[in-house]
Amino acid sequence: MTDPTTKLLPFIVDRVNMGIFVLDRELNVLMWNRFMALHSGKEAEQVVGRPVTEVFPETNQRWLRKKVESVFMLGNLAFTSWEQRPYVMAFPHHRPITSDVDFMRQDCTFMPLRNKRGQVTAVCVTVNDGTDAFIYQSQLQEAMVKLEAANRTDGLTKVNNRTYWLNRLEEEVCRVERHETPLTVTLFDLDHFKQVNDTMGHLAGDQVLREVAERVQKMLRTSDVMGRYGGEEFGILLPHTDLWQAMQVVDRIRQNIAAKPVVFNGTEIPVTASFGVAQWHQKLARVDEFLSVTDEALYEAKRSGRDRCIAAKMPYW
Repeated sequence: MTDPTTKLLPFIVDRVNMGIFVLDRELNVLMWNRFMALHSGKEAEQVVGRPVTEVFPETNQRWLRKKVESVFMLGNLAFTSWEQRPYVMAFPHHRPITSDVDFMRQDCTFMPLRNKRGQVTAVCVTVNDGTDAFIYQSQLQEAMVKLEAANRTDGLTKVNNRTYWLNRLEEEVCRVERHETPLTVTLFDLDHFKQVNDTMGHLAGDQVLREVAERVQKMLRTSDVMGRYGGEEFGILLPHTDLWQAMQVVDRIRQNIAAKPVVFNGTEIPVTASFGVAQWHQKLARVDEFLSVTDEALYEAKRSGRDRCIAAKMPYW
């Protein structure tokens, strides 16, 4: 009596919601189920008996041959996920075009098929559609990046916030302590900023802060780190920069800020800034002491007339 499951097996293989195809040692297709036909656009009659790499020339033949051969040689299962290799064959997907995915992402299993003597005679490959998982993971990663950026970014000026900037300062101090490279910090404060808020309103003040931050950010190197220290005060870390070099950089920034007014609702608002600059020295006990001497130099710049750069007097200790 024939086992009824034997008759059901081809039906199940053809209707299951995963790709199933069988390859011999030369990568010729021996079986091609309905899932593979629907997603590839190639019916079984067009594929069976031909090398899969001939039907799908975009398939990485060297990689696929190596994968199949390992199953023949070792007789063990082999796997590949879309995270390791996005797809074995470039099948179109049926997700919205806004999903920013080119082809179906595929998780594949390579299983040995044996004869009665236990010899591997073919390899059965299953293909699971991992596109949804790829999209969800991409969306999660994008959300995490945005969350991280939000946690470290000042909402108004879009530069780093105080917490993140101070953390980076701690990291840079640790680095220079190990490698003995120079590190300079500048704190700068917008001159007479309270008058802008008092006479023109906080929206005007916000515009001044945004534009100044943008001007300064454009002048910095990728290794420099700018942050909003508080209110109208900003800080900049200048790695691999000694005090003399930093004074030149900072003075160019000062001139750029003062070069043109900020325009708000058709009104020109003159803007200048005062800068304090200090270089890290290992005899400074703590980072807050480093900031303190920088802050003292800033207030000296303000006391001596504003719109200028003052270097902290060395030695600080």
